[in-house]
Amino acid sequence: MGPDNIDEESLQKCRAYLKLLANSQVDSWLRQRVDASDLVQQTLLDAVARKEQFRGSSRPELLAWLRRILANNLVDVMRHHGRAKRDMARNVSINDKIDESFRRVDAIVSRSVSASQKAVLDEQLLRLPAALDKLPEAQRRAIELHYLQGLKLFETAQKIGRSEAAVGGLLHRGLKRLNELLGD
Repeated sequence: MGPDNIDEESLQKCRAYLKLLANSQVDSWLRQRVDASDLVQQTLLDAVARKEQFRGSSRPELLAWLRRILANNLVDVMRHHGRAKRDMARNVSINDKIDESFRRVDAIVSRSVSASQKAVLDEQLLRLPAALDKLPEAQRRAIELHYLQGLKLFETAQKIGRSEAAVGGLLHRGLKRLNELLGD
C-alpha cells in the first residue's frame, strides 16, 4: 500500500476509527466549538491532498500516518481556541497528550489479541468503534472515560454518577464483551 493505493475506499474504512480517536480528544469545552466529525473530515481531506507524502506500505503504516494528521489537526484546533496556550504554560506537550490517548485506544484492542494475532491488530482497530457501539451505554461510557480519556476510576465514577465499585463492574463486563466482539 503506497500513495497510489490511498483512495476514497481505503480512507473511508478508517473513518470510524479516526472518529473514535477524535472523540477521545475533544473535551467538553471544545465540543461546543468543534465536532469530531469535522476533524475527521479535515483529516481525510488532508490525507488525499498529501497522499504523495505517504511513505508506508501497509495498513498499520497508513493508520499511523492518519493518526499523525489527525493529531496535527487537533493541535491546530486547540491553538485556535486558546487551550494550547494554557497547556504550554504548564509545559505540557499537546502532542504527547494526544499520542498517549491514541495509545490508550490501541491498548484496548491489544488486550484481546494473542501474540499470533498481531498481524490482524489493525483490522481490529478499525472494528473497535463498531464494537463499542454494541455495548450497553453505561459500559461504553465507562470505557471511553477511563480507557480512552484516561480518567481515574473515581473520576469516571463521578462523571457517570455511579460508585467506584459499579464502574469497576461496568469496565470489567465491557472489556469482556469487547474481547468477545473483537475476537469474532
